[in-house]
Amino acid sequence: MATEIDELIEKLKTTSVSPANTTNLLCEISATKDPKLFDKHELADCFLGLTKCDDTNVRKEAAKCIAEITKSEVQRKKFTKRDIIAAFLECLRHVPTPDGSMELPIQICRALGNICYLNDEARDLILELEGDAVLLRLLDIASIEDVANAAQFIKVRGGLLSNYLLGGEGLAKRAMELGVMKKLQSIIDTGTSNVEQHEDLLLNTLPLLSILTENVADLNFDSSLNIALSRILAASTNPDLAEMCLELLHYQAESDEVKLILAKDGLCETIYNLLEKYKTLASTSEARALMKLACELIVLILTGDDSMHYLYTTPLLKNMVDWLDSSDIDLLTTGVLALGNFARTDSHCIYFVEQQTMNKLLEVLAKNNGVRDDVRLQHALLSALRNLVIPKPNKNAVIQAGLVQTILPMLEIHQPPVVFKLLGTLRMTVDGQEKLALELLKNKTLIEQLVHWSKSSDYAGVTGESLRLMAWLIKHAYLTKIAYALPRKGDAPAEQIADRIPLTQDYDRSSLSEFLANEGTVEAMVSMLTAQHLVMQNEALIALCILSVVYLSQANEAAQAQRLQDELVKCEVGKKLAELISKSSDTMTKEIVENLQNCVNLLKSSEQLVAHLDQHNINELLKSIPILTEYCTL
Repeated sequence: MATEIDELIEKLKTTSVSPANTTNLLCEISATKDPKLFDKHELADCFLGLTKCDDTNVRKEAAKCIAEITKSEVQRKKFTKRDIIAAFLECLRHVPTPDGSMELPIQICRALGNICYLNDEARDLILELEGDAVLLRLLDIASIEDVANAAQFIKVRGGLLSNYLLGGEGLAKRAMELGVMKKLQSIIDTGTSNVEQHEDLLLNTLPLLSILTENVADLNFDSSLNIALSRILAASTNPDLAEMCLELLHYQAESDEVKLILAKDGLCETIYNLLEKYKTLASTSEARALMKLACELIVLILTGDDSMHYLYTTPLLKNMVDWLDSSDIDLLTTGVLALGNFARTDSHCIYFVEQQTMNKLLEVLAKNNGVRDDVRLQHALLSALRNLVIPKPNKNAVIQAGLVQTILPMLEIHQPPVVFKLLGTLRMTVDGQEKLALELLKNKTLIEQLVHWSKSSDYAGVTGESLRLMAWLIKHAYLTKIAYALPRKGDAPAEQIADRIPLTQDYDRSSLSEFLANEGTVEAMVSMLTAQHLVMQNEALIALCILSVVYLSQANEAAQAQRLQDELVKCEVGKKLAELISKSSDTMTKEIVENLQNCVNLLKSSEQLVAHLDQHNINELLKSIPILTEYCTL
């Protein structure tokens, strides 16, 4: 075969340029199936002359040959010559041709498109020759007389422009300056008028929008274009076209303004109807990927506040509730995620509890709360339930419905995103729920796991939530019982605080005692003093205040008090307090400072801890806190 190619090339170079001879040779060359067979030959100069031939057939066949030959990377580079590219651009300036035929423009588009493929040098030459304007003018050709070749021209036009614009940000920005978006909008408007009829037009135009989106920062489409994409999605049965529309809308829907536009245009309902229609056909990986993309777009639109509130008033809300009964994991997960987004306001959350939607979510979770169940679904369920339990009117109803019993088995799951949501959900649930907090303090499995996660998790969110949940359990179980012992201002002397604490207390301390019996609990609260966030530092101070009030200075709790003192010294509470003051004193709020003073003064009710705190110079460090200095100088 290589010998035959050599002979053909030699004949082409030596033959007299007669249209018949040349055309026949060119046809044989372009019929060669392996373009790499031409790699050793220098053909560019020979073909340059042919591209300028007066005979249209010769130019057409020459362009066709170049298109085939430049499928090889070697020949792409060899044909990257200014004169060849200039000759092609000159031909494209005169499209449509006087006779209306698109055969020559088609082959030139193919040749130039192949030369441009992964070839920045060729793209730069086009730019230098101001050929980008020539290429973009091809988009203005709306009416094609050569009906037989119209579809092929649309295809190669799109391919040429794609290969050129893939050259990066500079070329894309220049295309924007030349009005490419207006041209594309016009084509898409034509396509939208009859999607089925103009399917090929759209399939070869939308990729250009994708390339521009990737290369032009913050490219925002006109609202009419976004609506057109939504309408195309609704009308098309072509999966490739649907995928393009979904991907483009995904990018555009990062804007809250676009989310609202698409919500009002009914895009979410469109997607819902399409998914309901085709859900049983999503058996291939490609179809499933497309289905997930569509589901994700519904959820993305719901993340906007205005779009969420608008869609709450539409049938989409019921549709998403209905998907809680779906056996399809993607539809089920989407329904849960959607409801979690709707549950971003107290009124919606209260409505979901009243309408038993919360119970349906719990039923789904009860079936999917194991270590082998879908992590994404678990994360979505916990996110939704966490939102539902935030409003105070909901807490008791959610607890009575069995939330805690349903999620506690999930302590065996060690996927960080799920653990993070699990702990956050529990923390929101115990807020103000004394009885539940007392019960959970006694749950040895829970407390041991929290201590473990607070020390060993590589996921900062899990570490923080573990510590916070322990602190919240202590606070909500006992703060109302010991609040009388804490002065409104934190500067009361230790002996005054001790005097406020009666020797006999009529509340049950067994929950806290069982909590402290777990190794590492005191250490966890002490380590939390130097957490990165002020809110966690404050929560640690409150927890330590409660521990001190409940056990220190209590004659009838001497044994537990001694154990607590020993633990606090072992955990170097003085060192942690000193570190807290040194690192955070400039940013401390009045509340944190008062809790800090209370904590220190409560600790001082123990002689052992007085000596320990003195070792770390806590008294002097307290005086250095700026907010206290301001009080003193007023």
